[in-house]
Amino acid sequence: MLAERRHQLILRALRSGGPAAVTDLSEQLGVSPATVRRDLLKLEEEGLLTRVHGGAVAEEGDQPFAEVAEVRVIEKDAIAQRAAALVEDGQSVLLDIGTTAYRLARQLHGRRITVITSNLVVYEELVDDEAIELVLLGGMVRREYRSLVGFLTEDNLRQLHADWLFLGTSGVRPGGQVMDTTVVEVPVKRAMIKAADRVVLLADRAKFPGTGMAKVCGPEELDVVVTNGPADAGTRAALEEAGVRVVLT
Repeated sequence: MLAERRHQLILRALRSGGPAAVTDLSEQLGVSPATVRRDLLKLEEEGLLTRVHGGAVAEEGDQPFAEVAEVRVIEKDAIAQRAAALVEDGQSVLLDIGTTAYRLARQLHGRRITVITSNLVVYEELVDDEAIELVLLGGMVRREYRSLVGFLTEDNLRQLHADWLFLGTSGVRPGGQVMDTTVVEVPVKRAMIKAADRVVLLADRAKFPGTGMAKVCGPEELDVVVTNGPADAGTRAALEEAGVRVVLT
């Protein structure tokens, strides 16, 4: 098998199934572990994945929305269902960018709530639902990522208040720090945190540790993490020490 084809299959496996071990990739591809390690090193140099102990995880933070919208849908839907159950009628909800927030929006149809978002896919999902008061934040459009960013978005958020923020991430460090690979989105996420009474992190198992070079917030700024885990013992301890409630799907 040509190296280019192996690289395509490795990235497809990581994006569809989350982190994978070298031994598992070796069996799937029918090549030696040494060959897989060389492939992972090459792909990491190209910024397409991050090597972790014994394997690798795909870089998803800067992928266009359409490329990740159908990745781990069952897991994201389970997280979205548990998150939606936290919201009561009459409350206001901030929805972050990303595919898990979109899956959550699908769970909110018919609810007598207010939804505030910079996520264009969330807006498109809810715009015809007359039960929901929908607020679309202003800003510069990132077409491929289906989001709004910039100082206008941040200024809008300073004038608003929400009962809940449902926050996405590209990775959660062992100390509980929430990270993101999309640097231009980080100021908007921080402004959302300041605008909300309670912050809920939506993170599937691939986000532990996941990826990300920019810190969004520490665990002390979170109230709840909804995940299908498993988070490692150190991360779980750091979250609980900060008073974060971990809700498993």
